[in-house]
Amino acid sequence: MEIFNFVLDNWDVIVSRTVEHLSLVSLAVGLAMMTGVPIGIAITQNQRVANVVLYVASIIITIPSIALFGIMIPVLSIIGQGIGYLPAVIAVLLYSQLPIIRNTYTAINNVDPALREAARGIGLTNMQRLRLVEIPLAIPVIMAGVRTAVVMNIGVMAIATYIGAGGLGTFIARGISQSDPRQLIVGAVAVSLLAIFADTVLAKIQKKFTPKGVVVHG
Repeated sequence: MEIFNFVLDNWDVIVSRTVEHLSLVSLAVGLAMMTGVPIGIAITQNQRVANVVLYVASIIITIPSIALFGIMIPVLSIIGQGIGYLPAVIAVLLYSQLPIIRNTYTAINNVDPALREAARGIGLTNMQRLRLVEIPLAIPVIMAGVRTAVVMNIGVMAIATYIGAGGLGTFIARGISQSDPRQLIVGAVAVSLLAIFADTVLAKIQKKFTPKGVVVHG
C-alpha cells in the first residue's frame, strides 16, 4: 500500500523520469546504429580487420558500467561536460557497439552466396546488391542486435544517475541513500517494465521490416 501511495503521489515525476531515461537510451542507441551498422558492413570485406574491431568492442563491453562512467568524467571535463547528459550517452553508445556491429557483420556474412551470384547475374553493382538484397535479408539479425543493446542499456543507464544524468536510476539511488524501499522498488520495477515495453515495440518493428519469407526468431 505504501508503494502504491508513493506511485500516486509521485506519478508526474515517475513519468518525467521515464521519458528522460528513454530519451537518453534512444539517443545513445540511435547513434550506435548510425555508426555500428556501417562498421559491421565494412568489416565484412576484411577478416583481419573484423577480428580486431570485434575484439575491441568486446573489451569495451566488459568494462564495468560504473567504471566507464567514471572514466568519462575526467575525459569530458576538458570540454566542461564531465557529468550529466553527454557522458551518459557516450558510455551507452560504446556499450551498444558490440551487439550491433557483431549482428550486422554476422547477418551480412550469412547471406546465401547463391543470392549474391544471382544479383551479380542480373547486373547489380556491389552497392545495389547491398541495398536491395543483403541489407533487407540482414534486417532481422541486425534488429536483434539493436533489441539486445536497448534492453541491456536501459539497465545500464540507471547507473548514470550517479553522474547526474537523471532517469529512473534517480529513484534507485535515492532509495539506497535514504534507506527508502519504496523508491528502490519503484525505480527497479519501472526500469524492468521500460525494458519489456521497448523490446516488445522493437520486436514489432523488426517484424514489420522483415521481408516476406524470412523467418524471424525472438
